[in-house]
Amino acid sequence: MLLLTPKWNEATNEPQYVQLYTYIKNEIIAGRLAEKVRLPSVRKLADSLGLSTTPVEMAYQQLLAEGFIQSRPRSGYFVEKLPDPEFSPKEKRQHEHLGWNRPTVRDARNYQYDFHMSQNDFSLFPYTLWRRLYNQLLCPAREEDLFYGDPQGEPGLRRQIADYLHRYRGVTCSPDQIVVGADQFGLLSLICLMLKPQLERIGVENPGYLLYANTFRQHGYETVPISLTEDGIDVSELYESQVRLAVVSPSHQYPRGMIMPVSKRLQLLEWAQNVNGYIIEDDYDGEFRYHGRPIPALQGLLPQNNVIYMGGFAQVMAPALGIWYIVLPSSLLDVYYTLLRDTLLEQSASRLHQRVMEAFMQNGHLEKHVRKMRSLYRKKHDALLAAVQKHFGERAAVIGADAGFHVLLRVYSERSEEELKRLAIQAGVRASSAAFTWLKPPADMPKEFFLGFSGIALDQIEPGIAALCQAWFGDS
Repeated sequence: MLLLTPKWNEATNEPQYVQLYTYIKNEIIAGRLAEKVRLPSVRKLADSLGLSTTPVEMAYQQLLAEGFIQSRPRSGYFVEKLPDPEFSPKEKRQHEHLGWNRPTVRDARNYQYDFHMSQNDFSLFPYTLWRRLYNQLLCPAREEDLFYGDPQGEPGLRRQIADYLHRYRGVTCSPDQIVVGADQFGLLSLICLMLKPQLERIGVENPGYLLYANTFRQHGYETVPISLTEDGIDVSELYESQVRLAVVSPSHQYPRGMIMPVSKRLQLLEWAQNVNGYIIEDDYDGEFRYHGRPIPALQGLLPQNNVIYMGGFAQVMAPALGIWYIVLPSSLLDVYYTLLRDTLLEQSASRLHQRVMEAFMQNGHLEKHVRKMRSLYRKKHDALLAAVQKHFGERAAVIGADAGFHVLLRVYSERSEEELKRLAIQAGVRASSAAFTWLKPPADMPKEFFLGFSGIALDQIEPGIAALCQAWFGDS
């Protein structure tokens, strides 16, 4: 039963039915009692509040008269939908000051052609198998799985991850070096806490994935933008910056897509050794290379290096599973265990999802799924490149092909970036600007847009690119 717990003011002469009416009305206006929620019956609410039925009945009747609730015969009282409030300019400023206007985190528009930069294709998700494994593991005989698990992550899953990373990404580690978490921010926060006593600055790729820069900044670090060369982060600039911590995405740089060659990887490892520093390797889409040989992870190139490897199952499987992981170098294990003990950390990733993922990997299903997805994404990748060449020709260039889930489209147009964005939206095409990825923008900002190909249907790619070209150049 829904619980309503008004705070009675005994020092006032205001009747109890008025106080109850005011309380319920305010709960509805604030959204804490949502539309269509059924209120307790008059008798049940009176019993729970220790009142007679009369004040409850009177409060309900007043709410009914003012349109806050409705009465359905033989069903009870239900919260009505309220219209969006119209505020005066003064009230609007007050609401904004109090933070009531929730910012739009994601573009919620419905696009006819949705080139989302990182959307998965769930058409091949193993729904039946995943459901069967979940049902097998969620049963009274395994009721201990409903309690807290290992704060570091389920041991069985960490064993599977260690084996998978060694075979498919060239990572060298033991299960004891792996820490499982629900999201990147939580794991990055752990890294921030572990390194804070010895480091205060971090070098980040510019442009790059701003989650790293912003997370470390929120933990009190100074973030230093490091330029990119045609093959990845500028190692000489790293030395000049005098930072001892850097984050890189060597297998497929975000957002520009270049792949760091082995020679530069070794230079980067040498830099970390020379400055007694650390490298965070973001390998968010390392499994998805479509042409050429797979690129092994930086972490496995040299033994006993100070590389913190970060990966997860958001792109390989689905973000909703909430399973990410880091691989710590041996030099940080004692620091991590001290932090674990001092803060009484518990698991952040669902123990049940971890158990299912363990069983899924143990039976070889993950490798089969990755092969299917790589084949599907390769077809989409190639279709996108062909469509861009066909419709844009020399009026645009593709940057960062052959891997990952998106390419960048550099557009050669006299129109402003804002106008290009507006025209794309009007044409029903999602093509997000890449300008936000720059921590330190260049003086001459190129007009570049994300074209994600993984989430859009294969047969929608060419008409989508044709529509985008028509919107920007008036022909296709």
